[in-house]
Amino acid sequence: MKPAVDSTRAGAPTASGATPPIAHRSANAPASPIRRLIPHADAAKARGTHVYFLNIGQPDIETPPEMMDVLKDIGIKVVPYGPSMGLTDYRQALLRYYKRAVGVDLSIDDVMVTIAGSEAITFAMAVVTDPGDEVLIPEPMYANYLGFAAMLGITVIPITCKPEDGYHLPSRAAIEAKITPKTKAILYCNPGNPSGVIFDRAEIDLLTDLVRTKNLFLIADEVYREIVFDGEAISALSYPDIADRVIMVDSISKRYSACGARIGAFVTKNREVMAAALRYAQARLCPPTIEQLMAIRAVDLPESYFEAIRTEYRSRRDTVYNAMSSWPGVVCRKPGGAFYQMARLPVDDAEKFIIWLLDDFSVDGATTMLSPAEGFYATKGTGRDEVRVACVLNRDDLARAMNIVEKGLAAYPGRR
Repeated sequence: MKPAVDSTRAGAPTASGATPPIAHRSANAPASPIRRLIPHADAAKARGTHVYFLNIGQPDIETPPEMMDVLKDIGIKVVPYGPSMGLTDYRQALLRYYKRAVGVDLSIDDVMVTIAGSEAITFAMAVVTDPGDEVLIPEPMYANYLGFAAMLGITVIPITCKPEDGYHLPSRAAIEAKITPKTKAILYCNPGNPSGVIFDRAEIDLLTDLVRTKNLFLIADEVYREIVFDGEAISALSYPDIADRVIMVDSISKRYSACGARIGAFVTKNREVMAAALRYAQARLCPPTIEQLMAIRAVDLPESYFEAIRTEYRSRRDTVYNAMSSWPGVVCRKPGGAFYQMARLPVDDAEKFIIWLLDDFSVDGATTMLSPAEGFYATKGTGRDEVRVACVLNRDDLARAMNIVEKGLAAYPGRR
């Protein structure tokens, strides 16, 4: 008698029988809400339709020439391994940056260079949790948090934030109710991706007090620190009384429009945490050398550089917000930072609407690709009628893209 086969883990049949099953955590890892609809966009382009890509946070603003000049001036004949912590010159340069941008004094031992912010987040989660532990994260959240958690076998406990409230945090009682003996950390992004929310002083005070009183770690994703329009992005590093439980993660991707350079930072004053993260870093050897040399050139860019990009992103935000907020049945709030706009649409399923735009709708030979927001939520079914717009194109293209979405909503058979 043949043994029973677990169909949920059985591999594909081959000449020699079923292949070994992949791990449950791999099978259950979420697909990217930003990238998974690309085949529909590719098919639209193949038909000759122009696609405005507002699904991914890839700005069209040029990378600073100071960084690009490194590629011409490099003058080395071998690209060697670097230190696992990152190049000393770049780490020292980051000390200047954080002093200027955040107002905190750090030592070189507080800063480790990572392979983008993604690795810094993964290291932070891995250092403070074991499989089966829990991390609280406000939702909607950067979708890859869910993927990193799945890789590590930990559970994301969402703190649901609503579009009607501008995606600000709920009450202290609502957050405390989520904390269990398995909770090890609170992770948040400020300014927020995908919502663009900027948590105010009272909200950051709340989070810092919770980790203090509940004996948790605080992981602060501050990648969008320089892209602030309204209010102030308060850094977790500015709370010295909880310095031993703060891990700040960072990246040059958005700040300098250098998404492909893949240089990030892991910052903490907790020596035990840093030592553990360094062991992971040693396992992957070192972050990219040439890109660190590029990043060194960017550290001392003048404030006028950031003023210029903030002005440009603010105008893009206003273009998208002014359009979407005028559409009947749409719920949205003006984001205070980053370069995204979230909105609730009068449709039952935003993903189906986006697919319909790509497959069946165009205006003057063009259509628009957005991100369905359900993938930015850990709570199943939440965000099904929401979208994220990445304000990464020039204002004229954004206006044309928004016109397509507006006309598409009016024509969509599934409109509520």
